[in-house]
Amino acid sequence: MNVLLVLLAFWVPGLVFGAAIRLRGWTLAAAAPLLTFGIVALGVPVLGNVGIRWSLLNVALWTLVLAAVGFGLAFAVQRLRARRHPDWEADELPRLPLRDHLVMAGGVAAAMVVGAATFLRGTNGIASVQQGWDAPFHGNLVRWIAEHGDARPSTVGTIANLPNQTNYFYPDTYHALLALVFGKGGLTMMPTLNLAALAVIFTVPFGVAALCRVWGMPALGAAAAAAVSTWFSAFPYDSLWRGPLWPYVAGVALIPAMLALSRYLLKPNGIAGPVAIGVGVAGLCGLHTSVVFVVVVYFLLILLTVLFRFEKIEWRRSAPSLLATGGLAIVLGIPLVLPSLYNASGVTSAYWAPETTLAGGLGQTLTFSPMSDFPQWWVGVPAFVGIVLLVRRRRMLWMVGAYVLFGGIFMLTVSINSPIMQTLTSLFYNDHWRIAALVPLAGAVAFGEFAHSAVAWFVRKAQPRVKLKPAALAAVAVALLALVCGGLSKGGYLGRNATRLAGGYQDGPTVSKAEEAAFTWLGQHTRPGERVMNNKADGSAWMYALAGVQPVEWTFYGAGANTKASYLSAWVNDIDKYPDVRKDLTELRVRYLIQGKGMAADNAVVSYGVTQVKPGPEFRVVFHNEGATIYEIAGQSGATGPTTANGE
Repeated sequence: MNVLLVLLAFWVPGLVFGAAIRLRGWTLAAAAPLLTFGIVALGVPVLGNVGIRWSLLNVALWTLVLAAVGFGLAFAVQRLRARRHPDWEADELPRLPLRDHLVMAGGVAAAMVVGAATFLRGTNGIASVQQGWDAPFHGNLVRWIAEHGDARPSTVGTIANLPNQTNYFYPDTYHALLALVFGKGGLTMMPTLNLAALAVIFTVPFGVAALCRVWGMPALGAAAAAAVSTWFSAFPYDSLWRGPLWPYVAGVALIPAMLALSRYLLKPNGIAGPVAIGVGVAGLCGLHTSVVFVVVVYFLLILLTVLFRFEKIEWRRSAPSLLATGGLAIVLGIPLVLPSLYNASGVTSAYWAPETTLAGGLGQTLTFSPMSDFPQWWVGVPAFVGIVLLVRRRRMLWMVGAYVLFGGIFMLTVSINSPIMQTLTSLFYNDHWRIAALVPLAGAVAFGEFAHSAVAWFVRKAQPRVKLKPAALAAVAVALLALVCGGLSKGGYLGRNATRLAGGYQDGPTVSKAEEAAFTWLGQHTRPGERVMNNKADGSAWMYALAGVQPVEWTFYGAGANTKASYLSAWVNDIDKYPDVRKDLTELRVRYLIQGKGMAADNAVVSYGVTQVKPGPEFRVVFHNEGATIYEIAGQSGATGPTTANGE
């Protein structure tokens, strides 16, 4: 039931809107989550600025309004086109026989099975807490939006230790969608976050299948490409255990759907292309602004292949659609991108040290195994052969160009530290792991090209010698290919990727089951409006997301200097010495203090005052287990001061 609720949240709004603007088939199925995030991204400022609460019902009504507008516009444009250009027939893709649809569906289903098995095995269940640095922030943001009914980024600064800072920005479209289902159907925080990550994994094979279908790859190749799309370590798994980068993963996962929609730029079909791409751009802006720039690069590469006549276009017919697409993308995307300038310096100044040699980076790129100690030979080598075949056949050369470009940037940034590389990768926090996540898409598509070529070769060679029909021979070839690549990779690298993923889903080191029990105790004993004094370096930043208890220190970075939170972090143990400690505790309505044994990172800076608290007259132990100790602060039992901002 829980997983169905999350999947419905991802797909239903987009399916309704996409169908209204006349998307159909595999493109509609792939684009639905992208359109859902676009609907959410546009709804956040519109509903928030007119004072409408962010709730499931209101967002559903917002979706229906957009769908009605889209349907009316699609109908009007179709009538206008029929009147002005009666000779223009709908330029639709050739219909596939049912057998081909079933083959593609089989590839998608196989990818989903591998993805689900890998994820569930790696996380050890949907209730496990992600131990990464960014995880509690994402969880806190989901709960904050759900409880406050306002998803505008300017209203969520408190959970970043920046209360009342109205120019605060963090792209929260991902969290705004999850806030709609959090608490529904018994969904607690970790199942919500983990099932959403699983839903994102499911979007990948749909997108890859649709991408290959609309750009002319045979059904068998599209199925093979979709099937292996959940095999690569670099995406999606590495970005799910490291960070975790949940919104970024969602954005990258939806790039194939956007590229499937891009076919409408060359083969227009009413408003479907311009509107879907425009809303999709809004969705990607709301998920992670860097992904929009990746899509722009893809679109520019597609334009180059058109200009060099590797892709066909009828300019007279496509020009209105191209202009409309550009205009809508700017109108819907720019307002969502501009607020991100608030944190631009923090993004571009990030630094990650090189992790391999130039030769090592090249080898990882050629085998589609970025950031892996051992190459994924059984998917990487066929994929590289597929790249060669794509070049020889002049098929999807823009995808080959993207592989060369993103793979080359990864190869350089993972091995070289220079101002030029810092500039080129600044949009990605100068993080080669994030750039690595862009490489597997080309690998999946190229594997599909290899697969259908290998099967065709096998049929040609075997047919004169074996008395079987071509379809039967193709089935034998597919079985052999699956046996070799799937078997030797041990089920699509399931065990290997699950092991990598499991690194972020242990019982600690940040939050253990024992500390979760302490958070639950606090949730049962704190009063509305109270905060709990905590150590910014341990896992207590999770207490709000998991138990609804507001901490004084919301993040592992800690509150800024000259704030009550930072002062208490340093001096709370000296409550009997400094009157300001008692004053600040009262103003922030703090009655309890928690010490957790888990640590967010080995080099995390602790809240010294919290770590120095010992049992005594001022601090009475009221809860203790092997993972955490909770103290009640003497004289604070009646703290009823104003619920002021914890940093001002």
